[in-house]
Amino acid sequence: MKITLKDGSVREYAEPRSVLEIAEDISEGLARNATAGEVNGEVVDLRTIVSEDCELSILTFQNEAGQGAFRHTASHILAQAVKRLYPETKLAIGPSVADGFYYDLDRETPFTAEDLEKIEAEMKKIVKEALPITSFTKPREEAIAYFEEKNEPYKVELIQDLPEDAVISFYQQGEFVDLCAGPHLMNTKAVKALKLTSLAGAYWRGSEKNKMLTRIYGTAYPKKADLEAYLTMIEEAKKRDHRKIGKELGLFMMTEEGPGFPFFLPKGMVLKNTLLDYWREIHNKAGYVEISTPIMLSRHLWETSGHWDHYKDNMYTTEIDETDFAIKPMNCPGGVLVYKSEPRSYKDLPLRLGELGLVHRHEKSGQLHGLMRVRCFTQDDAHIFMTPEQIKDEIKGVAKLINEVYTLFGFKYHVELSTRPEDSMGSDEDWEVATEALRNALDELGLDYVVNEGDGAFYGPKIDFHLEDCLGRTWQCGTIQLDFQLPLRFELEYIGADGEKHRPIMIHRVAFGSIERFIGILIEHFAGAFPTWLSPVQVKVLPISDKYLEYGEKVLAELKEAGIRAEIDTRAEKIGYKIREAQMNKIPYMLVVGAKEEEEGVVAVRSRFAGDEGQKTLSEFVDAVKEEIAKRAIRNVEEK
Repeated sequence: MKITLKDGSVREYAEPRSVLEIAEDISEGLARNATAGEVNGEVVDLRTIVSEDCELSILTFQNEAGQGAFRHTASHILAQAVKRLYPETKLAIGPSVADGFYYDLDRETPFTAEDLEKIEAEMKKIVKEALPITSFTKPREEAIAYFEEKNEPYKVELIQDLPEDAVISFYQQGEFVDLCAGPHLMNTKAVKALKLTSLAGAYWRGSEKNKMLTRIYGTAYPKKADLEAYLTMIEEAKKRDHRKIGKELGLFMMTEEGPGFPFFLPKGMVLKNTLLDYWREIHNKAGYVEISTPIMLSRHLWETSGHWDHYKDNMYTTEIDETDFAIKPMNCPGGVLVYKSEPRSYKDLPLRLGELGLVHRHEKSGQLHGLMRVRCFTQDDAHIFMTPEQIKDEIKGVAKLINEVYTLFGFKYHVELSTRPEDSMGSDEDWEVATEALRNALDELGLDYVVNEGDGAFYGPKIDFHLEDCLGRTWQCGTIQLDFQLPLRFELEYIGADGEKHRPIMIHRVAFGSIERFIGILIEHFAGAFPTWLSPVQVKVLPISDKYLEYGEKVLAELKEAGIRAEIDTRAEKIGYKIREAQMNKIPYMLVVGAKEEEEGVVAVRSRFAGDEGQKTLSEFVDAVKEEIAKRAIRNVEEK
């Protein structure tokens, strides 16, 4: 039996071995840190017996799938602690998730924050008990009978919904047994650092028709220092919460009358429009033309596009003149109709149609989250129509544009190539051609990427750009989707150089993604302290007293004349108070004016970046700020 390891080396064994035994053979240290294995691309338990030639990777906490096995074990420790303390509680599901794990629980008396402390203490006891974790299977009827006897109706339902030929596996640690496919660690003692973080409500199986359960969230790490670093990051994230800062800075609001439908306030509109001005500028330079398509279109259009069959549950519909209409969840069919509105020649291609289109998608109320998850948002869409020969260059052009955007804001990012999902349309050949075109473009650009199998759009594969903020969190924003299907379904054509009709190929792409979501990310990334070019108020004029209001107003007028967004604080407050408040409102520059400034025709400059910057003539200050804005510079706070 030949085992090919991740580094390309090969190990040979005469007899079958478990993944853990192979890890031990490679290195004791690797075995100690191992959390799971990956056999021929499939994540498996450390207990899994390898009996034939294969490719094997030993996973640790450094791998995403390895973290999953570690935290999945922590979720079972949570469930065991709950059953010890509150035996009447019924168990639902407990998976690992990004940065942690949760378990959904059904208890007559809802859990409280005080309960979390008790549960966490019991979890730590279970870790100290160093309970070996074992796995076994049961036939379907025996498994159902087992959980019926234990009065675990959710587990019974899960088994009943499994395919008839499914292997029904269990994991046991001490007295606790749970239905689970794994993988899990070998012993509870490895989960050395854990923390329960929050409580939430969750419908069983995500359906509002089902019972509301309690979801307990937590996280776990192999080392205490890593847990503490994570908790520190979470605290910082709370301080940066865009919902809190958005309210404090008067950027946006949400109301009960419009759940998931954000209201942008005056300062928020300045921020939004500044972003959109930048968007228009870079797209004009890149050869795009801007269009606008209707917010509502007939059912017939959505049936032709495939959205009615593949996306209807997320669409809002209505009836006009006895005809079904849908509010658009995407801009693409409208862009297709614009292309189709007149004859096209190969000389017209590539045709790059940009649209800042307002779309609506139905999100469940429990999933709504500030600007990050909303029911209506502006997509910075563009649809590029092109010949087959133009595919690679157009993809490269979009990737460079997205890189320009993210670099401007100081974001790092990584790239994923998402392939054909199960629910898709089109031929195997078209999907293969499209996927290879994306792959080749990425290779030529020299961009590192990972393949995300089965996560493409229903009409084509895509490249996703995941940006990283200052806290290390990642957000999927930019995307490039290659589409052979819509041009086919809408019978799009162009006249080629040979005088014959040909089918164009289409790219769907966004740079910001959702403008609303991108604003939310920017708020948290900058903690509301936006670069000067983005800041809703760039300069605040602060008269020392009422005597200098007239001079302050003169300064304000000159700032506005220069195109600088400025305000004046006319309140009868002490100057220290005015400065502190301007600082709290994240104003980049404050101009203090009093007797000396008026007499000499200057301003005393204070900035968010360097504090007291001394006196300058107003023209000197204006020139410097205008240059900073024109360059869209990000001025860092100076360390003192």
